[in-house]
Formats: sequence, structure tokens, C-alpha cells
Amino acid sequence: MILLLGSLTMGLILSLLAFGVLVTFRVLAFRDLTVDGSVALGGAVAAALLVRGTHPLVATAGAFVAGALAGTVTGVLHTRCKINGLLAGILVMTALYSVNLHVLSKSNVPLDPEAIPTLMSYAGSASQMTDLFGWEVPTRELIVLVAAAIGVAMVGFALHCFFQTQWGLALRATGDNDQVIRALGADVGWMQTGGLALSNGLIALGGGLVVQYQGFADVQMGIGMVVWGLASVIIGDSLVGTKQLGWLLCGAVMGSVLFRLMVALALRGGLNPNDLKLVTATFVFVALVLPDVWKWWMSRRAVRNVA
Repeated sequence: MILLLGSLTMGLILSLLAFGVLVTFRVLAFRDLTVDGSVALGGAVAAALLVRGTHPLVATAGAFVAGALAGTVTGVLHTRCKINGLLAGILVMTALYSVNLHVLSKSNVPLDPEAIPTLMSYAGSASQMTDLFGWEVPTRELIVLVAAAIGVAMVGFALHCFFQTQWGLALRATGDNDQVIRALGADVGWMQTGGLALSNGLIALGGGLVVQYQGFADVQMGIGMVVWGLASVIIGDSLVGTKQLGWLLCGAVMGSVLFRLMVALALRGGLNPNDLKLVTATFVFVALVLPDVWKWWMSRRAVRNVA
């Protein structure tokens, strides 16, 4: 039960990462690889601020701002310096590795919730237990799970409302057809830059919360996170089966949680942690191929039934 609660909590926190990937890959149609660096940047900034005695909420907000700045740099490199979008993301992601080392001052920074106040410390003592359907589970884990669910719901609702505004609709139109937006007199470059800033801000926010949940920040914590975000979005698309933005946001949350559960079950089943990234890539491959295979199989069955 503790493994299930931890997986659900981590899946909910990382759904912020899925939101960010959804904004760039689905809304903006921009292939952004800054993700790996932004996750670690958010975690590094949050950890560095917490170690210096900053309030957890301020440290978490600082993670969002740092990620937004990283996304802005990627956008400026692409739109103003005319660098290919993929290459711009790779350049920023590579540079952020050194930036994160400077922010943390070392490769790994532990955060003891009992000594350093974090958002986890507001959930009570780790020794308190609660009966949940006959299982004894830590009260802190249960409170954090509920708080994560409420927080993600609020962020998802805020995103949905934002994309109904004039600026949000223009951002969506930029991804659909930037020629129309350009003809209407809008600056496509700044629209893309703003979308990248929002996306990486959400991603870094997720990184800052992950650090406070797991109790340490590591400079390499972002490796492979772009695959995680893509997998969550792709699985969510398959689950909701529609392109409506509200359902896509819900699907991103469901995809993130389901993907985390699959990884946790694989580890519980005896998977070597060294093979985790390989298994993650395999999950993404299956998520990409399975919908097309299913459509092909259903079309074959329909043909047979007609015959």
C-alpha cells in the first residue's frame, strides 16, 4: 500500500511535467528538448533556496521562475537567433547542466524534512500512521497524496481557463497555423517564446516538488524526463480518445499516474534498476505503436465481418 501511495503521489507531481510537455508538443507543435535540463533546474533552485532557509512556497515559486527563464532562452535562440528548435533545446539543456552544478555547488544535496522545512514537513511527522482500508500507512504520505491531487487539479483548471482567454487562444492558433496569426499582426516569435516559458516553468515546478518529496536534489535527476513526459501525454491521448484541450489535460494526469504505476510494478517485480531507462523507452514505444496496431486490428475485423 505504501508503494501504491508513493507511486500515485509521484505520478501526480510529475503530471506537471506532462502539462509542460503537452503545451509544447500538442499546443505549440514545438519539439522542445529543454525538458531534461528544466526539471533539474527547478529541483536545484528549490533545494538551494531551502538550504538557505527560504520558505518552501517561495522556493517552489523560484523553481517555476527559473524554468520559465530557461524556456525563454530556448525561445529567443529559436525565434530571434534563427536556430533550429531541436538544436536550441539541446543547447539550453546542455548549458543547464553546468548551471545546475553552480546552483547546487555539488552534484547532490540532501534535504532532511525534519531539519530543513519543506512542503513535506507541513504534512506532519513521518512516524504517525493511519488505517486505510485495513492497511497501516504513514499519515504524511496520505496527506501529501491528497494535497498533490488538489494542487494538480488547480493547475490543470488554471491552464484550461488560460487557454480560453484571448492570449491562450492565440497561443493555440500559433501551433495550429502560425501563418494565420502572422497575417493577423501577432508576433509569432514572442508567442512561441511565451509558450516555451510557460511549459518549462511548469516542468521546473514539477522538479521543485519532486525534490521536496523525495528529500534530495541531484544534478542528473532530469535525464530521460522528456521521455516520461511524452509517454504520459501519449498514454493520456489513447485513454481519452479526443483532441479537446480539457480532456487532454485530464489524460496527461491519467497517463502520468498510470506510467508511474507501471514503473513501480516493474521494480516491485524484480526489475534491475539499471534497466529502468530501457524499460521506460519500451513503454513509450508500446504507447506509440499500440494505437495504430489496435486500429489496424479493428479494421481487419470489420472487413472480415462484412465478408
